[in-house]
Amino acid sequence: MLSPVWFPVPPERYGGIESVVSLLTEGLVARGADVTLFASGDSITNAPLVHVFDEAPTERIGETFWELNHALACLTRLDDFDLVHDHTGLLGLTLFGLASTPLVHTVHGPLEKVPAEMYLAACGVGHDVGLVSLTHAQRRPLPGLPWLANIENAIDSERYPFAPEPGDGLLFLGRMSPEKGAHRAIEVAKRTGRPLRIAAKCREPGELAYFDAEIRPHLDDRIEYVGEVGHEDKCRLLAEAHALLVPIDWEEPFGLVMIEAMACGTPVVALRRGSVPEVLDHGRTGLVVDSLAAMASAVDEVSCLDPLVLRSEAEVRFSPERMIDDHLEAYERLLDGVEERSSRLATVG
Repeated sequence: MLSPVWFPVPPERYGGIESVVSLLTEGLVARGADVTLFASGDSITNAPLVHVFDEAPTERIGETFWELNHALACLTRLDDFDLVHDHTGLLGLTLFGLASTPLVHTVHGPLEKVPAEMYLAACGVGHDVGLVSLTHAQRRPLPGLPWLANIENAIDSERYPFAPEPGDGLLFLGRMSPEKGAHRAIEVAKRTGRPLRIAAKCREPGELAYFDAEIRPHLDDRIEYVGEVGHEDKCRLLAEAHALLVPIDWEEPFGLVMIEAMACGTPVVALRRGSVPEVLDHGRTGLVVDSLAAMASAVDEVSCLDPLVLRSEAEVRFSPERMIDDHLEAYERLLDGVEERSSRLATVG
């Protein structure tokens, strides 16, 4: 199991991919699978842990040298494994796709523009590769890639306290970037007259520049930036919120924060982009809208959503057990296909 190297597994604060990798790794180990986790040395796992860096090099995020060094640690041990499951992105897909060990690669980003072209190229030269999507919407731009399975993310609902009594304020959770839309959340808050708390990762140069230009000028006693939060503070913010706003302007591949809100019984109001209409069942587990004006109106309509239904959706549909079952089935399907192809080649030879 190869995780991105930029945050520990599980993450202390921001890190949706690392959260999912942790759940999957620990779940597979509990089922008796022989799993080795490649992650930073400050990760916590019941699996054997292989690391290049003692601590996650978060401050160097995006620098290819660090990511490549991490991937090479796995590449040099490929003969030890029946299968590699990569979560690192295009670098991992390209490297491990060229190797002889079967590869499962989870696509964690949208397949648009340059990434789409690179995925086509990487899959064109790789072999024994099976891609996992998080939602069917994610596949839409490139349906012809070697898709192995569609497996929705999961959370451990037991770690999210149920809070069925909503507060008055609105909440934005995520990272500081235009596509995530903290500035649009501010506009919705002003339209509704409700206070807004913004909890978001803001470390990288682009995030800091966006914050200074679009967020900082609007902060006051009603619009508050609370920083990047850990799990306990995130749960507290969700428990206190009237609704979670997801004002995205990109093809969101999944949106883990939406199911975290569900687990707390907190209503979600989200713009209809990417995964949103697939993750949220409009009128039952969330409100899906097409404009900021509609989002502002929907904020006052979230009482139509039953917090018990939200919690149940998180517990059943987005459970770790379901996610682990889905992955075990996908692994078996890929390995069976590899074995079948090998048998055919041996017969022909």
